[in-house]
Amino acid sequence: MCMDIWKKAVAFHGHICGGLALGVRAAMEAQKRFSIERAEDEEVVCVTENDACGVDGIQSGLGCTLGKGNLIYHGTGKFAFNFFQRSTGDAFRLMAKPKKEGLHGQEYIDFVLTAPLEEVFAVGKPRMRLPEPAASLHSLSCSICGETAPENKMRLVNGKPVCLDCYEDYNRGW
Repeated sequence: MCMDIWKKAVAFHGHICGGLALGVRAAMEAQKRFSIERAEDEEVVCVTENDACGVDGIQSGLGCTLGKGNLIYHGTGKFAFNFFQRSTGDAFRLMAKPKKEGLHGQEYIDFVLTAPLEEVFAVGKPRMRLPEPAASLHSLSCSICGETAPENKMRLVNGKPVCLDCYEDYNRGW
C-alpha cells in the first residue's frame, strides 16, 4: 500500500523529496487511525501548519484538499499536520522531528516511509479545535473593481463593499 501512495504522490507533486515523504507518511497514519483510504468529502479534515512539499502528500494520499474544504492552512511554519475525524471526534497532531543526521536523499525517504512513527514524528493532540464544515457564503461585488468575493472577505469603506485587493488600510501611519 505504501508504494502505491508514494507513486501517486510523486506523480502529483512532480519530484521526489523528503518533505513529500513526510506528508505521505502523515497521510498513511491518518488512514490507519481513522480506518479510511481516502476522504471523499469532509469526514476527515487536515489542518496543515505549513505550505511545503508535504501538503501534496496529504492531498494526493488522503484526499484532503482546499477545494473540498477539508484541507485548511494555518501558517505557523511548523512541519506539522493536525487530523480530525468528524464522525468520531478523534484527532491527532504529527510534528516532524528534526532530520536524522547522516540520512540524505533516498535513504532519508526510505527512513521516513518505513521507520516507527515515533522516530519520524512527535505525536500529540491538535492545538486547535475541529474546524467548522465549509460554508457557502453570499458573494458581493467590489464597489471599486467590480469583482465578486465572499462577504467575509470584503471590507466596508464608506458603507460600500471593497475587496481585499482594492482595500487600503487606514492606520494613520502606525
